[in-house]
Amino acid sequence: MSPSSSSVSICSSTNVFAIGDLETQLVKPDETVTPKPLLIFTPVEAGEFPVLVLLHGYLLNNSFYSQLSHQIASHGFILIVPQLYSVAGPDATKEIEYVAEITNWLAEGLPKFLPPQVNADLTKLGLAGHSRGGKVAFALALSRLKTELKLKFSALIGIDPVDGMDKGKQTPPKVLTYIPHSFNLEMPVMVIGSGFGEVRKNPLFPACAPKGVNHENFYNECCKPACYFVAKDYGHLDMLDDETKGIKGKVTYCLCKNGKCREPMRRFVGGVVVAFLKGYLEGDFSFLIAIKDDEHIAPVVLQKVDFMI
Repeated sequence: MSPSSSSVSICSSTNVFAIGDLETQLVKPDETVTPKPLLIFTPVEAGEFPVLVLLHGYLLNNSFYSQLSHQIASHGFILIVPQLYSVAGPDATKEIEYVAEITNWLAEGLPKFLPPQVNADLTKLGLAGHSRGGKVAFALALSRLKTELKLKFSALIGIDPVDGMDKGKQTPPKVLTYIPHSFNLEMPVMVIGSGFGEVRKNPLFPACAPKGVNHENFYNECCKPACYFVAKDYGHLDMLDDETKGIKGKVTYCLCKNGKCREPMRRFVGGVVVAFLKGYLEGDFSFLIAIKDDEHIAPVVLQKVDFMI
């Protein structure tokens, strides 16, 4: 089955753009027993659930994705949200290796931190990344790493991914080739973009997701199957928590052109992630088809929707 199947309406009892039916729990393992500091968002009900590794954006805290992660987890997924670094330069090579180390830790390490009778189905493993984390996710999926992966990712999501400052100013390792459909990923891909991402907030700062190295370019290099959503009137950081504290948190309100509030964009991102994962990891495409057939069910106005199937 694929998203080209006949239209199916979203069941009224399960709205992917809202909190799901499952109670969720945040687990914070001791940093000494994990490759990198981690936040684990998991359902607490008994069951076996697919796993999503979610990578944070440039200089952001993994905790800024808590509301988004709880939303996704409440629909039956276990999320692993690592803190890859506190301070970093332009080169993301080490981050790719860090994600590989975390991935290889999952089979032995993750079960120790899940609630009783909750099991992780690591045969259904997804990888998502926001901003620079999106670049890292694509780089790992393209095997731009030295560490051998012990697990196989089955789905890839770029949330407003960015490959540098501008076309011709990509940061290492370069991911974009500017050759259409050149990404040989061997897995389904979803790219999510923000309409304001390529717009400068003010003349002193560059755009947070500049044209030439952003979501549009990543999607153009994807192969089938892939889907693409761009939210109009929302910014590069509008999927973060409503309140992001500390100096880094305050900066998230200043650097990028933002929408009026974060909740609609965050609910949208969470919803399409759930719909995509339910389709390609669990074989239930009804939610993704419903969004494809009627984009007005989304909590944001969509500037662009495209499917390669």
